[in-house]
Amino acid sequence: MPPLAVALGDPAGIGPEIVAKAWEARNERRLPPFFAIGDARSLEIVWKGPIVRISEPAEVNGLFEDALPLLQVEDAGDIVPGEPNPAGARCSLDSLEMAVGLARSGAASGIATAPVSKAQLYGIGFTHPGQTEFIAERCGIFGGNVAMMLAGPTLRTVPITIHVPLREVIDRISIDLIVACARTVDRGLSRDFGIERPRLAVAGFNPHAGEGGAIGREEIDLIQPAIERLREEGIDVTGPLPADTMFHARARATYDVALCLYHDQALIPIKTLHFDEGVNVTLGLPIVRAAPDHGTAFNIAGRNEAHPGAMIAAIALAGSCAANRAAQQA
Repeated sequence: MPPLAVALGDPAGIGPEIVAKAWEARNERRLPPFFAIGDARSLEIVWKGPIVRISEPAEVNGLFEDALPLLQVEDAGDIVPGEPNPAGARCSLDSLEMAVGLARSGAASGIATAPVSKAQLYGIGFTHPGQTEFIAERCGIFGGNVAMMLAGPTLRTVPITIHVPLREVIDRISIDLIVACARTVDRGLSRDFGIERPRLAVAGFNPHAGEGGAIGREEIDLIQPAIERLREEGIDVTGPLPADTMFHARARATYDVALCLYHDQALIPIKTLHFDEGVNVTLGLPIVRAAPDHGTAFNIAGRNEAHPGAMIAAIALAGSCAANRAAQQA
């Protein structure tokens, strides 16, 4: 299987540090072979380990054990940890685009992406809400046909609406949106995680899942009809479930993924349980993509304080998903 491509993210953030630390943990954590994409200087500023430049991914397997392989991207300008700039944003975008291209061509088995600064990207003309939407476009996939799943050792969650003001969430939710998201998640868990018949649980929108309409009718008018349609299609789905009782250990054992109606409903439980191991997985793409579920952390960049757990988990999960896909195609 080809190696994974790991985009280093913003060179002034913690991406280079946590990717380097992931390589250091390659044997202990049994990580699949991977190579970094970015400016070598962003690594050299924060890490004294061995780096070997490569010209193509095929070189990785013979080098990975002794050094971190790197595909060099154009000069990122002045690199000062914690001080992002437009040149660094361009480097992070070029690294991401190269990673996607290599995965689409089959030269890389999948990609893991370190954090980028959306504020800096917007400053150079980036128009997508985030890396997920950019990757989907580059893969020729409509953004509405992908789903962001947050995965940890004991919980997977999917926000049906993501970066939307809370007062606007209810205007975005529809039966069709819930159904489309659930279909993507069902297929994704089967293809990427090898779960033959995924068990989906859908959270309610209102407190206590509306209490039969006493605290809101969204469960009755929107969520329940979507669930019924999904069941008619043969998808194993339960709900709507009260969100305050569906994330304890016994409840989590009854489903493979929780579909949540808004951002914090999905991210609070995953970050509470697995803050240092949470992985953002994009379902519905023709390529495998995973990322640590945290940001650039400019405030600690260059201090050797960044925890690599989520980056290590992202690389490991990307490798597992790529292996599952390869096994299905064999």
